[in-house]
Amino acid sequence: MQPMYYIGLDVHKRTISYCVKDASGAIHAAGMIPATRLDLDRWMKTLPQPWTLAMEATMFTGWIYDHLKPHAAALKVAHPLMLRAIAAAKKKNDRIDANKICDCLRCDFLPECYMAPTAIRERRRTLRYRNLLVRQMVQMKIKISSLLMEAGVSYNKQRLHKAGYFRELLATNPDINDGLRSLLRVCRETVVRLSKTESALARSLEQDSLLRDRVERLMTIPAVGPITALTWALEVGDVKRFSSIRKAISYCGLCGAEKSSGNTIQRTPLSKQRNKHLQTTLIEAAKMAPRYSPHLALLYDREKQRGNANRATLAVARKLVAYLVAVDRRQKDFLVMETENQTAA
Repeated sequence: MQPMYYIGLDVHKRTISYCVKDASGAIHAAGMIPATRLDLDRWMKTLPQPWTLAMEATMFTGWIYDHLKPHAAALKVAHPLMLRAIAAAKKKNDRIDANKICDCLRCDFLPECYMAPTAIRERRRTLRYRNLLVRQMVQMKIKISSLLMEAGVSYNKQRLHKAGYFRELLATNPDINDGLRSLLRVCRETVVRLSKTESALARSLEQDSLLRDRVERLMTIPAVGPITALTWALEVGDVKRFSSIRKAISYCGLCGAEKSSGNTIQRTPLSKQRNKHLQTTLIEAAKMAPRYSPHLALLYDREKQRGNANRATLAVARKLVAYLVAVDRRQKDFLVMETENQTAA
C-alpha cells in the first residue's frame, strides 16, 4: 500500500492556505494559492499520491469540494462550530488553521458534517432564492400599507393587495396625490413581478425529475404542501443520515439547548444550532396543520391545555418531522392507521 498524505485547507474568498502532511505528521508542503479553479489544477499536479483532504464549511466550500472530489482518495468537510472548539488557540492565522485541520484529519478527530450531492445543492440554491423573493414581496406589501398610512388614506386591509381594488383605490381616492400614486404603482409592479418569478421557480422545482416522486410522497402527509415538501427534501438531502427522529428534530431546531453545571440547569426554548430554513418552514406548517388533520388538532389541543400555544405549535412541528422521516425512509405514501377498541364477544 502507498502511504496516504493528508491535506488541510483554510478557504477564503481570494486565497486558500494549505498544509500537506504524511501519516507521521511531518510537513510535506505548506503555502497559499489563489482561490481559482486554474490555480487549484496547477496545485493538484504537485501533490503526492494518494491524498485525502479536509476543509471547513464556508460559503466558498461548495465549488472547491466539487472541483477537488474527482482527484481525492477522500474529501471531508468540517463542522465550523465544533472545529473552532477543538482547534481554539491564542495565536490564529490561515497557516495555523490549515495545519490544525490537517492534524484533525490525520488523527481522525475531524468533526465531519454532511455534504449534500451537487444536484441537491444546486436545487437548494434555487429554493433559497425563491424564499428571498417571498421576503422581498412581503416587504413591498408592507411598504404599500406604510405609504397609505403616512398620507392618511383609508383602505380595506383585506382587499388592498387585490388588483381590482388597488386600481380602483388609486383612481378614485382624492387623498392620493400624483407623487404618492407613482410610488404605489412602482411598489405594485414590483410585487407582481416578484410573485410571477417566485411561482415559476417553485413550479420548476416541483416538476423536477429528481424531486417529483419524493415531493409527491411527502405531500400525502396532512398539512405538508409543495413548499414544505421541497424544503424538507432539499435541506435534509439523505434522510438516512439521521439515526433517530430525535436527531432529525434537533437538526430542524425544534428542541431547546441545555447548559448544566453542578446544580444549575439552564434551558432555552429553541436551540440556535439548527437549519433555520427548515425551522421556519416547519413552524409555519405546524400553525396550519390542525386545520387539516384531526390527529394533529388533538395533539395541539392537548398541549395547549397546559397553558402555552407556542409549545403546542412546536409539538405539532415535531410530529410533522416524525411523519416526514417515516415517509422518506419507507418511500411510501403517508397512511393513518385507525385503531379501534374491539371487545370480545
